[in-house]
Formats: sequence, C-alpha cells, structure tokens
Amino acid sequence: MKAPANAGLFYANCSDMSLVIVGTVAFDAIETPFGKTDKIVGGAATFAGLAASYLCPDVKLISVIGEDFGQDNLDILTSKGIDVEGVEIIAGGKSFFWSGKYHNDMNSRDTLVTELNVLADFDPKVPESYQDCEYLMLGNLTPSVQLATLERLRNKPKLVVLDTMNFWMDVALDELKQVLKKVDVLSINDEEARQLSGEYSLVKAASTILTMGPKYLIIKKGEHGALLFGEGQVFSAPALPLADVFDPTGAGDSFAGGFIGYLSKLNSVSFEAMKSALIFASALASFCVEKFGTERLQQLTQADIAERLNEFVKLSKFEIGE
Repeated sequence: MKAPANAGLFYANCSDMSLVIVGTVAFDAIETPFGKTDKIVGGAATFAGLAASYLCPDVKLISVIGEDFGQDNLDILTSKGIDVEGVEIIAGGKSFFWSGKYHNDMNSRDTLVTELNVLADFDPKVPESYQDCEYLMLGNLTPSVQLATLERLRNKPKLVVLDTMNFWMDVALDELKQVLKKVDVLSINDEEARQLSGEYSLVKAASTILTMGPKYLIIKKGEHGALLFGEGQVFSAPALPLADVFDPTGAGDSFAGGFIGYLSKLNSVSFEAMKSALIFASALASFCVEKFGTERLQQLTQADIAERLNEFVKLSKFEIGE
C-alpha cells in the first residue's frame, strides 16, 4: 500500500456513491478500568456511520429510536452530513439501551443491562431516496431485520457487507444462514468464525464460511489485526499498538464503517481495493477506542486520519536484504 501523502487522498479520483447503513442508534453506559459514563450516544449504526462519514459524503442510516433520544443527539450525526431520514422516531418510546463493564484486559466484558425498548418491534423502513444505494452495510442486528431490509430494496446494491455476532449464531442460526447467501462480505471476529464454521484453524474456517454465500470474509482479531479472505487470496492487516485503550465499545462497528466507507468512495469492490479498505477500517477503529463512546470519532480531521494511515504503513513496511 502506498503511503498517503496528505488528506487529499480521501477525495482524489473517487466517485460519490450512496452508502446505506442499517443498525442500532442507541444509548450506552460504560465502565472500564479508566472510568465510567452515564448514558451516552452509541449503537452500531452510529459508530459505523460516523466512521464512514470521513470517507464517503453520502451516508444514510436506517434505524429506530425513541422520543428520548433528542434532536441534540441526532445533530451529532447530521453535523457529519449523515442522512437520518431512515431513522424512525417512535413517539413516547424509549431508545435501545445497553450497559456494560469491561475487565482489566479490555478484551472481555460483562453486560449489566440490555433494554430493547423500541428496537423490540423494529420494522426497517427504506425511504424512496435510499432505494438506489450502491453500497449497503447490514449492521449487527437480528437476521430477520437484515433480511427485511434486503427484501425492501428494489435493486441489489453493488456491495453488501454483513456484520453479526455469536449471539445470533446461538439463537437465529437458520435465519443468519439465509442472510449469508445474499451478502458479499461477512465481518466477524475469530471466535465467531470458529463457531460458525466448526473449524479451529482460521484458514479452514474461512474456507468453510465462504461456501455459505459471501465472496469475501473479514476475520477481526482485536489487538492482533484482521484477515481478509477472498478470490483465493489472503491479506493480513496489522493493528496499531496503542498505549491506552479507554473504551473498545463500537470499535468493530467503526471498523466496518471505515471498510465500506472507503470502498463506496473509491467505488471499487476488487480484492486490491479491499486490502486498502482494511487499513482504513483499522485506522478508524483505532481512533474509536481512544475515548469513551463516539467522542473521538466526532473530533477527527482528515489530517488526523492521514497521519494515522502513515503509522499503519510504517508498521508493516519492510525490505528483505540480500
């Protein structure tokens, strides 16, 4: 990968393609070894949308919130140019709420509270202005909602990326397998890849999962980077060593948003483009963990991202001497 010289990289020789992200817009309350928060803005679509907005100027969200979410919190999204026409507001309703506590290693956590609230009856609405989207991200939601969204689009997007988790493999595996047949890219972590495939080796796991429908598979390995499989090839992206990880919440969603945001801006779905997209994804995720919730993602500049990308390039660049 060529090192980006400046922030102009993001918009040079690129096409503006519409990106639709389906997922939760919610409230979180988080406790880590570095501190704790009261209710703050979270949700898979929120993190993914904010990350993608730095790469793609036409990001649209489909979600549901309660009246309690408030215009000031919606403004966090719209201030980044994110279209929220597809975010349904339920009068008198309460937004989805999750509370969790991270252990000292920051890789494991305990869920303290989960309140589905308006999410319990989420029936995704696809506005007319969203119908021509070229890129679609199905964020971590029940597979039935992901399927409903796909069925309500008149035309299949150029690229569909799916993010899911082990919970849906436990309680809705048959529906999840139906979704897998309709997507192009699956993004899961190493534990989930092993569960879905029944294979311990990640290479064997990828081979099995790619027979389920997706053309490409991303296996996230947390602080150890990520692997991309597809077209008979494998690419390994590093993770940036960080001195302080304040809050891992939303890192995977930010990763997915950065990945599809880059591809939609470049308007390419080749393996080579995905290799670069994986680095952009890793860069956006590395910012996410530096502060609680979405705070760091709200504050980024293109110069910040360009500098972080250069750090990733230096991390993995080497030459073999004679």
